[in-house]
Parts: sequence; structure tokens; C-alpha cells
Amino acid sequence: MGRWSCLVAPLLVDFANVPDSGRVIDIGSGIGTLAFELAEREVGRHVTGIDPSREFVAYAESINPFPDRTAFQVGDAQDLHFEDATFVAALSLLVFNFIPDPKRALRELRRVTQPGGRISAAVWDYGEGMRMLRTFWDAAAEVDTRAEKLHEKHMPLCREGELSRLWREVGLEHVHDEPLDIMMRFDSFSDYWEPFLEGQGPAGAYLRTVDGDRLQTIRSAVKQQLSVSLENDAFALPARVWAVRGTVPDQSP
Repeated sequence: MGRWSCLVAPLLVDFANVPDSGRVIDIGSGIGTLAFELAEREVGRHVTGIDPSREFVAYAESINPFPDRTAFQVGDAQDLHFEDATFVAALSLLVFNFIPDPKRALRELRRVTQPGGRISAAVWDYGEGMRMLRTFWDAAAEVDTRAEKLHEKHMPLCREGELSRLWREVGLEHVHDEPLDIMMRFDSFSDYWEPFLEGQGPAGAYLRTVDGDRLQTIRSAVKQQLSVSLENDAFALPARVWAVRGTVPDQSP
């Protein structure tokens, strides 16, 4: 998803209205896309990226273009090792629905964010608006009954209102959510299909369990769903994330 998070990150930063200076935490920082976007815009921001993957953290550090104002650590969003009210803002891009206990993680973010600071996040609309994945799973389910149970439309926090409900449940104020839309452009069908074969994410993990003949059948079914007639035809798909922001109240819980 890295190529698409580059398109979503600027939209989330605009939506979150992050202060121009101060310490900011990026939860699920991955390869650093959101952290770098935050740092590039304002020299007064100092961004700490937290991710459970040592490989992602190492890679983000190795390509870090702003070492004076971005740093990355291996860590768990559900158990942050920071003092209360450390950060002026907290953000998370495309990962909150993968956190085992998102409410616990959000409470941790509330704890480490200063009163009056904003906590913002965005997740793919797997139910309807993420055409790239919805098409894949719909086609796979036609071929393999197992795929229906794994379909990412069943993921939590990916439908309208679900993130904002969680934000209110932990006592955040001035909660607002809205859709953010991008276009995903593919140079060919292979440009769409081959990243699935790398085994990343639920779709990639599923394909690793599929034998050769069925894999080709799923490939053909996906291509038909996309109405792509030629292998080298370029095409575009709309994609949507649901973004939410909320403010830490001045009064501690």
C-alpha cells in the first residue's frame, strides 16, 4: 500500500490541521510516509514514528530525509512508553483497524497527547470505497468459498461513522469525520495484480495459500471484474479513506 499511502498522507495532514511546531507522534509509521510529510511541511515539527515492525523501522531510518526532525522506534500503540501529554498531536495512517485493541491504543494516544491537542486517523473504506480490494475479494469469492470469510469488507472501523464512534467512546471532543478520495492509476493489469503476489496484507496472505490453477482462475476473474480487456491497458480506480479527528479535553478523565 506504500504507493497509495503517499497520496493519502497529504490529505490526512490537511484534514488533521497539525500545529506548525512541537512533538507529533505517528502511530503505525511503516516506512515513514506520513512522518516525512509532516516534517517536510514545517521545520518546527519533530515527529516520532512508532511501528511494531523492526524491518519497517530500520527501512524508514535508512531513507530518512529529515533526521533532525523525524525518528522511528519499534513499539506497540497499545502500550506507549511516553510520559503523559508528551505530544501536541497524534496521527495514524491506514493502520488503526489492524491494531488488536484499537480502543486501548486510542486511550494511550489520548494519554500522551496534550490537552487541546488533536488525534487524527484514516483507514481505507474496505466496505465500499476501496475499489482495488473490493474487486479482488469479490472475484476471489466467486472462485473460492474461503475468500468470502477473509473478505476485507468484514474489517472493523472501515465504514462510515465507525471511527468517529470510537473517538467519542474514549471521550474526545469536537469529533469530526469525512471521506478523503484519491484515484489509483495502474499502467497495466500486471501493475495491479503483481503486488498481491508479494504476500503483503490480507489479500496477499490469502493468495499464498492458493494453488497454481486456482490462482490463475482468480486472476482471470479479477480481470473480468475490472473490465480490462488487454493486459497492457491502463486504468484507474477510485479509492476512499474515512478520516476522523478529535480533541483531547482540557479535563483529564
